[in-house]
Amino acid sequence: MSADPLIRLEDIAKSYRLGDAHVPVLRGVSLAIARGEFVALMGPSGSGKSTLMNLLGCLDRPTSGRYWLDGEEISRASADRRAVIRGRRLGFVFQNFNLLARTSALQNVLMPLDYALERPSPRQARDRAVQLLTRVGLGQRLDHEPAQMSGGQQQRVAIARALINAPPVLLADEPTGNLDSRTSREVLELFREINAEQGITIILVTHDAGVARHADRAIRVHDGLVVEGAFADTAGAHA
Repeated sequence: MSADPLIRLEDIAKSYRLGDAHVPVLRGVSLAIARGEFVALMGPSGSGKSTLMNLLGCLDRPTSGRYWLDGEEISRASADRRAVIRGRRLGFVFQNFNLLARTSALQNVLMPLDYALERPSPRQARDRAVQLLTRVGLGQRLDHEPAQMSGGQQQRVAIARALINAPPVLLADEPTGNLDSRTSREVLELFREINAEQGITIILVTHDAGVARHADRAIRVHDGLVVEGAFADTAGAHA
């Protein structure tokens, strides 16, 4: 299999306009993430890690620099192209779960398929959603709404939803931030199992060193720069 990294950033900068001033947030970030890696993106509040996650997730574009995802250079991609890339190649898990209220777990998981360019048949879609919910331990909760589930169960629904389009990359933004310590460990172990079983590249965004230890490698961001762990050892990374 190719040893080329799945994700490569080269001298990425991002600044925002504040009145007449440009405020730099990222100051020249270069990094690589291999296929199948489980990586923690770490940094304190204000470090630039959330901006970096938004760029990795094609939610924003860099001011300068280049970004390759799965062989495609996308740093100048249009909003429409970035939306297509998000739908095909990226899954997202958030701290606040972002589930639809008064909607069953099954329908929450199926929701991203409403925006897919190539939709499976309704039977295929339901079968895959049931399979994913069963895999995350919620096979008996298909018809439960978010209000009927614990925080850990809601996050498991969110993980299943993120996987419904079989993306090569899963971005998890502080996914244990609203969970107790025991449930956090269970969710982090689930990420590790999914990474091992399916070979999905997982990028776990966190400020917590204890959470980051569940990943194979930590990329540390400070004052808009990567200060540690920028490049994958492609010789030792998962194929």
